[in-house]
Amino acid sequence: MAFATRRIDGVAAPHTERSRRASRLAIRVSYPFVMLGGLAVYAGLAAVGVPVVIASYAAVVLGAGLITAHEIVLPYRDEWRPRVNDVRSDLTFMVAVQILVPLLLSLAAATAFAGWLREGDLTLGGLWPHSWPVAAQAALMVVLADLPRYWLHRAYHSSTFMWRWHAVHHSPHRLYWLNVGRFHPFEKAVQFSVDALPFVLVGVGDGVLAAYFVFYAVNGFFQHSNCDVRLGWLNYVISGPELHRWHHSKLASESDHNFGNNLIVWDVLFGTRFLPADTHVGPLGLLNRNYPLGFVAQMRTPLVRGLDKAEQVMAPEAATSQ
Repeated sequence: MAFATRRIDGVAAPHTERSRRASRLAIRVSYPFVMLGGLAVYAGLAAVGVPVVIASYAAVVLGAGLITAHEIVLPYRDEWRPRVNDVRSDLTFMVAVQILVPLLLSLAAATAFAGWLREGDLTLGGLWPHSWPVAAQAALMVVLADLPRYWLHRAYHSSTFMWRWHAVHHSPHRLYWLNVGRFHPFEKAVQFSVDALPFVLVGVGDGVLAAYFVFYAVNGFFQHSNCDVRLGWLNYVISGPELHRWHHSKLASESDHNFGNNLIVWDVLFGTRFLPADTHVGPLGLLNRNYPLGFVAQMRTPLVRGLDKAEQVMAPEAATSQ
């Protein structure tokens, strides 16, 4: 199995001592630099009066750009570089599912709904520490939201019916940041109901929801990225790319681990953290290597029993009969 060397646009970079030191530094500081930078951009824009939705999206776009640059200059694997068809399909998922459905709902619509609840004094506001600084509230939300998402994620792996929907997310044979958005809309709606919605109901402020969104999005981009990174001790706190690659392994004995959405702390607590030393993940994806990968096809693949395990052609009548 070939692993990436330091390559730029397919051409090996000069192996000077300076370039080696720069590469070693980059793979260790890229994640904290991009994450803290994105949060700082959001906080700075919000502080000067930019609406939180615009400020948060600006920070996320910046993060995506920096992660793309890292993937190009310091890829984890050259063979994970996306093809044109991959980008086209994953971009459709990102726009149609990750942006138009859950992100708009959980940020723009949710913040508007939260305001309406607060105005009518209809929230369970006493359950949330509204007096805390925004950063502290956002950190608390990250920790608490990850617990139900952890158990929901485990359920998607243990239930045959739920796995058919989650298989859409596990179908790619390579990881790069754009395919973080590859989810079936049904699964994304369920995710929203267990992570964002409860916090809306307790009246969490718009600024906190937006800060959570920035962390959620940038970490998700990194999690699925083809960036060569070393998170060190952060691998016991953050559910980052080194851990999440194993979650996308073709082998269930490896992929049934690392269920944390943003954090890995619940996996540590419940014994599902998996990061073997001195080895690399093998093939990614599903047992059925011919599982359809197109956007339209994957709207129907969960309706076909066993499609993720057996190589079969999904005829329209087969999909509608399930």
